[in-house]
Amino acid sequence: MAPPPEIAIPSTSISDEGSSKPFTLYNITLRLPLRSFVVQKRYSDFAALNKILVEQVGAAPPEPLPGKHWLKSTVNSLELTKDRQASLEKYLRAIAESPDRRWRDTSAWRTFLNLPSSSTANSAISAGGRVKSVAAGAADPGTWLDLHRDLKQQLHEARQYLSRRDAAVDAGNSTSAAEAGAAAKKVLVKAGTLIATLADGLRRMQEASRLGEGELRRRRDLISQARIEREGLDKLSNSMPNSTAASGRGGASQGQASSSDKVALLRGARPAGRVLGAPLPETDKTRELDNSGVLLLQKQEMQAQDEQLDQLAAIIRRQKEMGLQINEEVERQTEMLDKLDEDETRLQAKVRVANNRLKRL
Repeated sequence: MAPPPEIAIPSTSISDEGSSKPFTLYNITLRLPLRSFVVQKRYSDFAALNKILVEQVGAAPPEPLPGKHWLKSTVNSLELTKDRQASLEKYLRAIAESPDRRWRDTSAWRTFLNLPSSSTANSAISAGGRVKSVAAGAADPGTWLDLHRDLKQQLHEARQYLSRRDAAVDAGNSTSAAEAGAAAKKVLVKAGTLIATLADGLRRMQEASRLGEGELRRRRDLISQARIEREGLDKLSNSMPNSTAASGRGGASQGQASSSDKVALLRGARPAGRVLGAPLPETDKTRELDNSGVLLLQKQEMQAQDEQLDQLAAIIRRQKEMGLQINEEVERQTEMLDKLDEDETRLQAKVRVANNRLKRL
């Protein structure tokens, strides 16, 4: 049995599409085991869902739907918007996490959240809802990372298609080479659209101050790397591949990618060289971490540095104690040498007195 989706309503937006006056849209973020997406719904959609659930199940959901306010509007009242946003999220989570599956097993629930269904009609609605809500999902920090993972998967698929195309050309199979080349271009077009969506979502998150400056720079770096890699793969897909025999007869013609470029791109290598003003490169520790993950990693690193400083301070204290003990020993030795010098002076005086007495005798 598949686990229930993680549901949240992190943000809202104002829209007047298909209506004579503006209304509030609630951006519902759903995290499935293999994919995340955002569905936009207004309050009337929630009211219709609640009515259908009561009719189909015969009982009200475990959490009541927040009532409609007749004197205030969420378009003009930020406080009312936040209260209703929290109440609607609590309403959806109560149904999703309830041990009683009666409300989750209804077609109205799956259609409302655009969840996959066995019926063709509901599947079509789900696909349309996902595609329509990708731009809204890019403005959510968590969904943004999920979309970036999808982008990396698309670039990986494009590299695989190009490798198959080159292998088919070497084998003399022009039909397979053409199919693989067309599939690679199709995936690269999707990747280009997704890169633009991620860049726009990052801009909206910056305007809403939902991420820190360091995390924004890190994600801009991810977009820049993906854009460079996508452009390199697009250039490689537009080049005319050579078979081994053709290369031996005439060599590479103008406009064809070199073998080193192909190897670098198909392996997913990053472009070499220094970029002035670019952020610091990613590391294995920070790659694929969100804002909270980077903050947690920073705290762990700072704690480790504090422990190392404590150890260094203990070593320095021991060195200081040893130095003080050495200083005390040196002072005692100096005092003993001073006494020895005084004894020697007295002895010399006595020897002189004795010598004078012997001379008198």
